[in-house]
Amino acid sequence: MELFRGSPADMTGRSDREIRSYAFLDRLGVRFDRTDHPEQPATTMEICAAVDAVLGVRICKNLFLCNRGKTRFYLLVMPGDKPFRTRELSRQMGISRLSFADGESMERFLDVRPGSVSVLGLMNDTDRRVSLVIDEDVLKEEMFGCHPCENTSSIRFATRDLTEVILPALGVVPAIVRLGA
Repeated sequence: MELFRGSPADMTGRSDREIRSYAFLDRLGVRFDRTDHPEQPATTMEICAAVDAVLGVRICKNLFLCNRGKTRFYLLVMPGDKPFRTRELSRQMGISRLSFADGESMERFLDVRPGSVSVLGLMNDTDRRVSLVIDEDVLKEEMFGCHPCENTSSIRFATRDLTEVILPALGVVPAIVRLGA
């Protein structure tokens, strides 16, 4: 894997989702680096670790969740090395029960497929059906890594750009939680 600066010069073979992600970041003036790994989609934490070693960022888990009635949806971004405990997050969010949402809802609201969920998918949530939840430790990192809505490429940009440029442009105010170590 190789590290590149910014959007690909040639978008041949890239999905509309990925192209829209790059265009969104470019429109906002967000500087980012990327690596492509089409032969090894980031489907496991082990593959993510190899990708993140190239990017020089801490691995994040991106979990798409919903309440019991499937009327509220959440995108949780947390450090990859922290265990996810549904009860702990439910308590902090004041929600009686959370579970993993289905792939159909993920595609309908974020226009991403399972395995490619990313904070950048929120640009596709024009009805604001998905609430963003971020573990506070993610925000302590200098750089933030995610997929450009496809798990065959990965990007990094300043965490400050996430909080001060990207999320405000989307009109998203995240809930900040503190999950166990």
